[in-house]
Amino acid sequence: MAMTRRDLLSASAAIAVAPALGGRAWGAPLPREADIVVIGAGAAGIAAARRIQAANRRVIVVEAAGQIGGRCLTDAATFEMPFDRGARWLHNPDTNPMIRLARNAGLDVAATPLGQRIRIGQRNARAGETEELLAALVRANRAIDEASRGKADVSCASVLPKDLGDWAGTAEFVLGASATGKDLRDVSVMDKIRAQERNATIGCRQGLGTLIARLGEQVPLVLSTPASQISWSGRDVAVETPAGRIAARAAIITVSSNVLAAGNIKFTPEIPKRQLDAAAKLSLGSYDRIALQLPGNPLGLGRDDAVIEQSNSTRTAMLFANIGGSSLCAIDVAGSFGRDLSGQGEKVMVAFAVEWLTRLFGSELAAAVRKSSATRWNASPFTLGAMSVAPPGGQPSRKILTEPIGCMFLAGEATHETLWGTVDGAWESGERAAEAALRKIGALNEPGTAPARAPKQRGRGAGAPVN
Repeated sequence: MAMTRRDLLSASAAIAVAPALGGRAWGAPLPREADIVVIGAGAAGIAAARRIQAANRRVIVVEAAGQIGGRCLTDAATFEMPFDRGARWLHNPDTNPMIRLARNAGLDVAATPLGQRIRIGQRNARAGETEELLAALVRANRAIDEASRGKADVSCASVLPKDLGDWAGTAEFVLGASATGKDLRDVSVMDKIRAQERNATIGCRQGLGTLIARLGEQVPLVLSTPASQISWSGRDVAVETPAGRIAARAAIITVSSNVLAAGNIKFTPEIPKRQLDAAAKLSLGSYDRIALQLPGNPLGLGRDDAVIEQSNSTRTAMLFANIGGSSLCAIDVAGSFGRDLSGQGEKVMVAFAVEWLTRLFGSELAAAVRKSSATRWNASPFTLGAMSVAPPGGQPSRKILTEPIGCMFLAGEATHETLWGTVDGAWESGERAAEAALRKIGALNEPGTAPARAPKQRGRGAGAPVN
């Protein structure tokens, strides 16, 4: 029995470079002054810069990597088709401004109807077995929801029902690693329940990395230029880069919580311990994608079919087959198992993917693989992981990260209380930070013009790596 997209993905959610649309080194000398400097050219940074431009203020974006996009990274070369190595979906089309922006930019954006299948060994689950999994997911979600109403924040794993039976491992993978990048023992019930429902999966045929690059085409930016040190006060900032120093009246910093907590950017004076501790608590989970090109559809699956297995542990994966009608398949690994696997390198990751698919679909599969590639986001020096997830007691850290630090403002998916783990949340956080920075320098005549979307909290999961 096939599951509906909402049945499963509402419970879970979710390095060749993107085309160089907008991705370019600064042609003229680096400007020495700006009204606002933005650190990072991911979704949050591009959103912030566009809002500052709309207010007719001088902005410059400095990006450490060689391309725009951050955790939105589209590989258009390896498989001769757009392949999202990081984030792959947008959500909530009724309220998400990125949908309109993508269409205005001439990109093909549409809902992605994902077929859902469950494997038990080398066969598809029967109708009754599928219903057992759905019932297990409902009971687990209900228990997490009830626990979130208590006085103490606890881990999602600690409140799971004991009667999940043969589906316990699968349920933990779907609700934990696959949804958040972390095992449920490391996920706060408060953070998971406050996550706004991701009520649709919206794909971009050209890739989300291409989308962010297209939206950043008119943004003044410099690539391959890491910010090494930021001197700040309540009145101004100075950003040191290999290309020189930029003086500004305010700064928006969109680096990941892991990069911030690692101290890869030096601050003078140091960032207050309150914000550093908050960033450390919102450490990034692990989520990677192993791509296999399988011509001839040896799996016998449909376009965009998603497959999970009945597993007695979280040492498992999720398959997205025949992406966009192509021969490309992605095996997603996440959580502690995914982190360990990624740490062993791409060769080991590919070997696991082939072995896992062989176990589910037959021994002839290995010979069908034409080309392979794997992401390793934990080893990416400018990201150091996938998406932020709060541990028990850590959910208030998201709001702490939105507090101004002198004339500096933090943005990125980790700063969004309900849309964390999504490109949507990163984009909105960038707009919010831009509003705050513009108010700080006296550039707005009225309060922000980009109000936050009202959250619809249903405790759903997040998605793939973002920002």
